[in-house]
Amino acid sequence: MIGKIVKKLNIIYEDNHLLVLEKPINVLSQKDYTGDIDMTEIVKTYLKEKYNKPGNVYLGLVHRLDRRVGGVMVFAKTSKAAKRISEAISSHQVKKVYIAYVKGIIPNDGEINIKIKKVNNLALISPDGKDSLLKYQVLNYYQNNTYVMVDLITGRYNQIRASFAHINHPLVNDHKYDKNIKPNNNELGLWCYQISLHHPVTKEHLTFTIKPQGSIWEGLKIKK
Repeated sequence: MIGKIVKKLNIIYEDNHLLVLEKPINVLSQKDYTGDIDMTEIVKTYLKEKYNKPGNVYLGLVHRLDRRVGGVMVFAKTSKAAKRISEAISSHQVKKVYIAYVKGIIPNDGEINIKIKKVNNLALISPDGKDSLLKYQVLNYYQNNTYVMVDLITGRYNQIRASFAHINHPLVNDHKYDKNIKPNNNELGLWCYQISLHHPVTKEHLTFTIKPQGSIWEGLKIKK
């Protein structure tokens, strides 16, 4: 199975330091209790096969996407690159833009500024939580729901999902934060659309973009 996934990988950038690709939906970023195949395992297999490398292959996981979220994902191919990208993320020098499909009609652009605390794999709104800020732009409406482009200012656990649920516009099919729907395996209304960063070695400013894939995005109109 992993061989089939490796062959279908959509690599959008690769050099000696970075590897940027499209993470498919319903694939883990890294191994968890389920033991299911994860992106780290998949990408390591890709590198071993492409470069005919024996033994273990170094791969730096510098950020994560939820299992049900697809889109742009960046990996570091050296420890130096991993350290520098991780530091850039911590200092908010890496820009991440998501597209979300949320329930109901949001009339205007806006921001959501809350405090989030992670408790038992849930992002809870709490006065003793960490500052969590995002800004969003309304793109268009489809089937009485709203597509929004989200500029993630901070990067908290499940921040986008918890934030829109907090303003009573949970993501479509997000049974984790929308108590009005039953658990399901339908596509989640969230996609990592774009990541911008400075190359960890050359310092060149790079922007990587992948348009959402899947039936849930059939009504999306992205403004140019």
